[in-house]
Amino acid sequence: MTAPLTPLTPHGSGGVAAIVLAGGRASRLGGADKPQLVVDGETLLDRAVRAVSWCDPLIVVGPPAPVRAEVVWTRETPAFGGPVAAIAAGLAHVDSAEVWVLAADTPRAVEAVALLREHPPGDADGTCLADAAGAQWLIGRYRTAALRRAVDALPDGGRDASMRSLVSGLHLDLVSAGDLAADVDTWDDLERARTQAAQARGRTDSGGDMTDQPRHLPVDALDEWTTAVCARLELDRSDVDVARILDLARDVAHGVARPAAPLSAFLAGLAAGRAGGSPADADAAAAAISELAAGWRTDDDHA
Repeated sequence: MTAPLTPLTPHGSGGVAAIVLAGGRASRLGGADKPQLVVDGETLLDRAVRAVSWCDPLIVVGPPAPVRAEVVWTRETPAFGGPVAAIAAGLAHVDSAEVWVLAADTPRAVEAVALLREHPPGDADGTCLADAAGAQWLIGRYRTAALRRAVDALPDGGRDASMRSLVSGLHLDLVSAGDLAADVDTWDDLERARTQAAQARGRTDSGGDMTDQPRHLPVDALDEWTTAVCARLELDRSDVDVARILDLARDVAHGVARPAAPLSAFLAGLAAGRAGGSPADADAAAAAISELAAGWRTDDDHA
């Protein structure tokens, strides 16, 4: 795991926590490790964690696995007790006023979370996205006290309980999200998600964005260039997380515009240097910019 991300919101009773659910059986995928399936060069788990990287704490309920963030790992007891039991396990680590719940098999998690951020609960107990099939309770933001009461009202800590039984007593607002709320339950779903991601990349820039570089520059050559630059600038090569920088460039190119990617990388380096220059400082700056890009809206977007 990388160094801890600096929280962008206050933690504790007034902050925002997130629970990412990553422990299902994936029976319709033949028991595959679903959170580690890759869409657009990134695992589903990394996509989900990146979407809520600004939350503190960021809790992942499931078996520990590689992930590009500092997270709190926990597991429902017994394992595979269902999403309600997983939420209950995550809530044990939450003392904030609001908690976000996100299924790890949400390929468009960043966009889904960005939409959800525009719709705070107001007087409701929470807000969830919805698609043609109805409410998607595993992409939602909840008042922690209300969600905890709902869990406590169920027998056996929510083991094997349905999400419908959990939310039946909650007043929830729904936000229409269309395909943003789609999940990956089958191999066809995965292929569809990969196709949509490829199409989205093409729409961002018909000539390809900056993270398409491996088509023109082999990985070994990129590493050689990075090593040469570090030597020229007298930097410690081990402090340079190339994958994280490319993630940042992709996030900004997709969420803002291609020319904003190199500028944002420079600004991340500038901010990290002023903060102390450690890998943790660089990771925190990159995470802050990625989070901003995920929710970026221009005046034209609102027109």
